[in-house]
Amino acid sequence: MKKINFILSIIVASLFLSSCDEEFLDQRPTSFISNEDLGETALINPSIVEGNLRGIYNQMVTAYIGGSGGSQEDFGHKSFDLMSDLLSSDMAQIGARFNRFVNLANLQWTDDPSLTLPNYTAWRFYYRIINSANLIIAANGGNDAVPASDAVKGVVGQAKAIRAFGYFYLSQFYAIKYDANAEILPIYVNPGESGKAKSTMGEVYDLIISDLNSAISFMSTYTRPNKASINQNVAKGLLAYVYASMGQSDKNIMARDLADEVINSGEFTMMNKDEVTGGFTQLSTPGWMWGFDLTVANDLGLVSWHGFMDYYSYSYQAVGNFRGIDDGLYAKINDNDIRKQQFGAPLAGGAIDVGKSPLIPIGKFYNAARTPFSQNPMTDDYVYMRVTEMYLLSAELSAVEGDDIAARTRLKQVLANRFDDPADYAYVDGLTGQDLVDEIVFNTKIEFLAEGKSYLLMKRRKLTNTRGSIHLNRAGESFAYDDPRLTFEVPQRELTDNPNITEGNK
Repeated sequence: MKKINFILSIIVASLFLSSCDEEFLDQRPTSFISNEDLGETALINPSIVEGNLRGIYNQMVTAYIGGSGGSQEDFGHKSFDLMSDLLSSDMAQIGARFNRFVNLANLQWTDDPSLTLPNYTAWRFYYRIINSANLIIAANGGNDAVPASDAVKGVVGQAKAIRAFGYFYLSQFYAIKYDANAEILPIYVNPGESGKAKSTMGEVYDLIISDLNSAISFMSTYTRPNKASINQNVAKGLLAYVYASMGQSDKNIMARDLADEVINSGEFTMMNKDEVTGGFTQLSTPGWMWGFDLTVANDLGLVSWHGFMDYYSYSYQAVGNFRGIDDGLYAKINDNDIRKQQFGAPLAGGAIDVGKSPLIPIGKFYNAARTPFSQNPMTDDYVYMRVTEMYLLSAELSAVEGDDIAARTRLKQVLANRFDDPADYAYVDGLTGQDLVDEIVFNTKIEFLAEGKSYLLMKRRKLTNTRGSIHLNRAGESFAYDDPRLTFEVPQRELTDNPNITEGNK
């Protein structure tokens, strides 16, 4: 018992200490406890080891976690959601004050491997998450073990899902398209491994798919403490995105079926018209599948997603470093669509001048006080995945595979929660083929604006997007999904420090 109490104290301490190590394969959050002790603890009390999983989830929201040395655009997974939205051009960089994200939106950061943002920060961040997951997996029998305890299966299932999540986002950011034979990333499945050569995209995807299938199996009886943890449906949602990104008919059907399984599970209900204009602040929102419950203890201020996107937080939005919806995309939204009300300009007293420049998402993401600079520290929650994603992904893949009836059904289920009058979306019944695919793509763009889904969509559907007039830079220019400037560079530090990698992927 003394040994367990000691281990518990060490784990708790590890969750609050941060490492100064600049190596991309960071040993956090378990560097103070041996794998042997961790494994013994899991057998006795798996809830203790879940503390290490919380350490990983905390890393995902930590300021400067990417090793930027103080760059304010470095705040975990949501920083890359924001960057990817800008790269897709569905979200526009509109204001230049303080110059935050301006050079990223101008497609300058992604062209130089020596630049820390985003090339090094994304590499370091996602590999750090991966190695932390590797520690938990190794402590519980290793990659091929099947835990006997359902509780330990829940722990290992989450670790495998978060490792797959890390590799999936690396594959999206550092590879232009799915090519099974292209060498893209080194694979690390054990903690603390030294630098390896690149594996092919096929090999990376084999690991991602294997991990997510294991996670789905392991978490069949797992009940998570809250939505900050991954559960079986979240793992299914991640796997649906993975299959959909491969561009293969059989994988499209598998992705569609997984999305339908999540919908049909009944665990979540789609956000309604009031909720999608209600601020996006609560992890408990029934339509949210996965996110993070921010509290004062997370100590997030300006260096956070809210610090760049919420006008009513202590933020860059409030001082003119604006990011909002592309004006050409906005113009296509039906006037009766509730999502039209999400974008505009601030008025006194917390009101919105709907549809007016700078078209920031002031009616979508906002602190309830509706007072500029009012939220600091940040306690409104982060959203990573919503069940509406599964509806539109199911619709998209059904349409791509020629099942127009199923596609129209799923799309109309979404639109029923965005319009008051069914007559406004009756036109969907007349759509077929590519017209139907295009309509689903359009709805995916406007539904998830500023949620980090546009970039995945752009690559998945091989889109070319044209910037409207509101963009600060390159207004009117068109960018195809395979433009090298939309993909990150393998960082120069990796090329220098890892002798087994000598060139990038472009």
